[in-house]
Amino acid sequence: MASSRVLIVDDEPDIRELIADILGDEGHVVSAAADATEAREQRRLQPPDLILLDVWMPGTDGISLLREWRDAGALECPVVMISGHGSVETAVEATRLGAYDFIEKPVSMAKLLVTVGNALEAGRLKRENAGLKQRVPAVMEPIGRSLAAQNLRRRLEKVAGHDAPVLISGEPGVGKEQAARWIHAHSARLQGPFVAAPTRIEAQGWQKLLLGGDSESGLLAKAQGGVLFINDVTLLDAAAQSLLLRILESGHVDPESSTSSELDLRIITGAGAGLPELVRSGRFDESLYYRLNVLPLEIPSLRDRQEDVPDLVRFYAEYFPSRDGLPYRHFPVAAQNRLRQHRWPGNLRELRNLVQRLLILGGDEEVSVAEIDEALTQTDSAVAGSAPQIPALFRMPLREAREEFERQYLTYQLKEAEGSVGKLAEAVQMERTHLYRKLRQLGIDPKQV
Repeated sequence: MASSRVLIVDDEPDIRELIADILGDEGHVVSAAADATEAREQRRLQPPDLILLDVWMPGTDGISLLREWRDAGALECPVVMISGHGSVETAVEATRLGAYDFIEKPVSMAKLLVTVGNALEAGRLKRENAGLKQRVPAVMEPIGRSLAAQNLRRRLEKVAGHDAPVLISGEPGVGKEQAARWIHAHSARLQGPFVAAPTRIEAQGWQKLLLGGDSESGLLAKAQGGVLFINDVTLLDAAAQSLLLRILESGHVDPESSTSSELDLRIITGAGAGLPELVRSGRFDESLYYRLNVLPLEIPSLRDRQEDVPDLVRFYAEYFPSRDGLPYRHFPVAAQNRLRQHRWPGNLRELRNLVQRLLILGGDEEVSVAEIDEALTQTDSAVAGSAPQIPALFRMPLREAREEFERQYLTYQLKEAEGSVGKLAEAVQMERTHLYRKLRQLGIDPKQV
């Protein structure tokens, strides 16, 4: 056990000395306080890694002192409560106030050492997570080692070095806004604002949204010196297209006002794959299209870079614990392979949401293939709930559909066989060596099933 600083707060000298001797023998640096006043002073002089706090003390009791530290935002380290007259209500109150654990007197040495070790480890992880959270970049680079990911990074770097309008195309969920933010963060306009237009604008109308009711309230004025991002230009009606074109041609925030300030911003827009067809059919202004499409940037779907899925999964598995304090869970190779074989119709957004859900709802330290199958089934069911009930297999290419059927079939049969590969081989009438090879190929781990 590594050396740590431990503060013992107890009004009984014998208890303080006993715990100090035990923890001192373990290599920890121990300080002691007989009451709340001394405890406050000890924390001020030398912030501890762990506090052992007696509940019943003269003057300010331990629960009140814990509440004081909690309300002041001063619980930087774990606190373990100690009491000779413990009750369920006291333990619940201490936990509610942020105590890590509760030890009863007389203190068991074995219980003390285990609790202290666990509390110090929890404090270490909390500090590491806080450090990671500070280091998590506000704008993340495209993650992955695939050729598609490498090409995207190179294209982003080139686009960021210029100030011309950018048109980002790609399926929903591929991360068009994230790409726009990356371009802004690596451009000469970094110090300027990044303003994203809301995706739903029917209630306001584009004229009011862009120009505002005065010279300061519109999106164009707010984005001056920075970037204005419009997520999907295919939502612009004819009037909005005409207005945006006049703004770009005039070079002024308000093309109808002779006193309007000059336009000083970069416009980045997003669009789905159907925009060229809208232009050809006359439903999207061709002049506006060429104004916006000076620097085209296409983001590949996750299906076109599925070898990046394991890297993305590992990133999100660390990102959410560091950013949101979610519990960390390990995604073993079998789980990563199962996710890699999914078609991801929702792209990065779907993968990100799935990892977040598994961290929130899961219990074991490792994520199982069965959990992933259940989560993917729930997602498919939710998507299919608003559409005709076409089986997901029917929407896949034949090879992928066959693999998906084999995966579901063997997983079901393996559950029926209670995880026994021998029973599974008999049930599906396959030679065992070939069956093991097939299970590995499909990412099915019999131990997890």
